[in-house]
Amino acid sequence: MGWDFVVAKSDLRQSQFRDAEPPPLEDGQVRLAIESFALTANNITYAVFGEMMRYWDFFPAPEGFGRVPVWGHARVEASANPDIAVGQRFYGYWPMSTHLTVQAKAGRSGFTDVSAHRAPLPPIYNQYLAVGEDDGLQAHQALLQPLFITAFLIDDQFDENGFYGARSVILSSASSKTAIGLAALLKKRGAAKIVGLTSARNKAFVEGLGFYDRVVLYEDLATAPIEGPAAYVDFAGDAAVLGGVHRRFGDELKASILVGGTHWEAPREGTSDLPGPQPAFFFAPDRVTKRQNDWGPGGFEQRYGAAWSGFVADAPRWLKVERSAGQAAIQKAYLAQVDGGTAPDVGVVLAP
Repeated sequence: MGWDFVVAKSDLRQSQFRDAEPPPLEDGQVRLAIESFALTANNITYAVFGEMMRYWDFFPAPEGFGRVPVWGHARVEASANPDIAVGQRFYGYWPMSTHLTVQAKAGRSGFTDVSAHRAPLPPIYNQYLAVGEDDGLQAHQALLQPLFITAFLIDDQFDENGFYGARSVILSSASSKTAIGLAALLKKRGAAKIVGLTSARNKAFVEGLGFYDRVVLYEDLATAPIEGPAAYVDFAGDAAVLGGVHRRFGDELKASILVGGTHWEAPREGTSDLPGPQPAFFFAPDRVTKRQNDWGPGGFEQRYGAAWSGFVADAPRWLKVERSAGQAAIQKAYLAQVDGGTAPDVGVVLAP
């Protein structure tokens, strides 16, 4: 008997495990046993924006509950698809469950889940990459790759727009993995000073990364020496911090980009009357589609692959993997992420 981990949409701290018997396979379907998955603040963002961004729609759950999407690895347990063999392993987007049954359409590098309920959803989440046995970096892949692709796309948008004319780029939640990836990429370009906003407990870690030119505590934002014009990338989703940046720079703020919600319980309202530019939500799948069209067949993968390989090779320097398994460990790790209690230098990888 398998199980699903579900959370109450109305209260993300309320969670439970529900028995789930995998259904018999129909033609073309594949059942995968989930081996391991990463759990980061990004997954809590999926839950926070589950309704608005349709993250709940990928993996149906009982009324009032949702299955939080995660990234990781799974192995084919049973197959009614002639193109996919039992024992093959795949990296991709899974529920926090023991199993997932997909309607698989094989491709050059893996398969796409073409189940009817996933057809209207962003294609990037429906694609699964064939992988071999663990090469030692697969945990870092699960922890960082879905976040780094967002960082890569924001960095590309900054480059396309001439950094919006900014001399400083400010990133909130500077210790979050997506912010770290973006800081690393922007720092390489050298077109502006990279400023990280963080809490006192994470300040030393953020400074030690070497990706930020200046690290500023949230409470010092109003007076810290940050050169304008500036651009802001918001990973915190905290209206007080967003408002503080806008009031500090006013018309000297050239872009305000909303990405995440690591401060997920902080107020989010009140963005319409801020001085400076109207904050704009960044949605990675739309940017992927644009660049795939701009760069032609294989162009996106080539550019992204080059950036990713350098970043992941450096990741063990600052990110250590902590593994655990079983329902108790999963529930504990999930609640720690909800409460923001996971140390920034730790990557949590869980197994059912």
